[in-house]
Amino acid sequence: MPGTLGWDDDLAAAFAPFADTHLAARVARVDRSAVDLIRPGWGTTPRRASIHAARFAPAVGDWVAVVQRGHAADSWDVDALLPRRTAIQRADPSGRSEAQVLAANIDVVLIAVPVVPEPKVALVERMVALAWDSGADPVVVATKTDITPESGAIAVDLAEAAPGVDVVAVSVVVDGGLAALAPYLAEGRTLCLLGRSGAGKSSLVNALAGTDVLATREIRGDGKGRHTTTHRELIVLPTGAIVIDTPGLRGAGLWVSEDGLDRAFADIDEFVANCRFSDCAHNSEPGCAVLAAVEEGRLPERRLESWRKLQREARWMAMRNDARLRAEARRQWVIVHKEVRRSGRIRP
Repeated sequence: MPGTLGWDDDLAAAFAPFADTHLAARVARVDRSAVDLIRPGWGTTPRRASIHAARFAPAVGDWVAVVQRGHAADSWDVDALLPRRTAIQRADPSGRSEAQVLAANIDVVLIAVPVVPEPKVALVERMVALAWDSGADPVVVATKTDITPESGAIAVDLAEAAPGVDVVAVSVVVDGGLAALAPYLAEGRTLCLLGRSGAGKSSLVNALAGTDVLATREIRGDGKGRHTTTHRELIVLPTGAIVIDTPGLRGAGLWVSEDGLDRAFADIDEFVANCRFSDCAHNSEPGCAVLAAVEEGRLPERRLESWRKLQREARWMAMRNDARLRAEARRQWVIVHKEVRRSGRIRP
């Protein structure tokens, strides 16, 4: 049985039915109908396994039950997906009304935010909500802090946009520039890096790994990043912690649950509790504590507008998902009804 890589008692219990015939391994990379797997005792080179069952789609970070195919030492089949403890999900960028799983079984989401060019605070708020909703703990990482003396002030602004979230400032080119991340790198802990292209995610992974495990590129002249990472990949660090690098996110559509929003905007929630009316919409109602906080300068109006926008988006996604589930239920009912009629158990 695995002794590290984030394996725990809950996974062991879920794997018990397969223990006599399968091995447990963790997904390091996904390529259509195949995955790269790692497992203690297999060395540093991942092993490729095929996915034949259409009933599940592993994501990077998942644990799976695999069985050797035939007598080939490097041929494996994935037979089962073990339950996910946490999952980072966003609305599918293709526009389909379903979630896209970015990574699974994450303990900490590192939200990489370069201090130059000026951070887009609204995107940070969105990613913090995404992280909270996953069940993992978000940490905002201000990167490239060696570039500007304003790094400290920028970190303060980021902290105001992410109440209750740790904000750490790092640099991969300064001695000791990664010390602030040390508390998060315990053996067996899984971290996932989120951020836009050019945020320095790949450089950060290389620095933590102590070697160039990922390609990096310079940012463009306009300050925008070029895509370096083109797929999600799991990497084991020298400390025994696991980090998953992800391609740069131009957007991060929220998916269904509003719990992440409540935690990302906990400061606004505190004002909401003091509104005169329980169904206050925080637009123009008398006795609205949220609007009063804006007028008195205790809550930035920009943050209220960001909250309203994400609330609308979350409600819209929830309605789309409900409609999709209703349509799927109707489709299944039609299939069953046709089968019953075909069997002759009822007549038209």
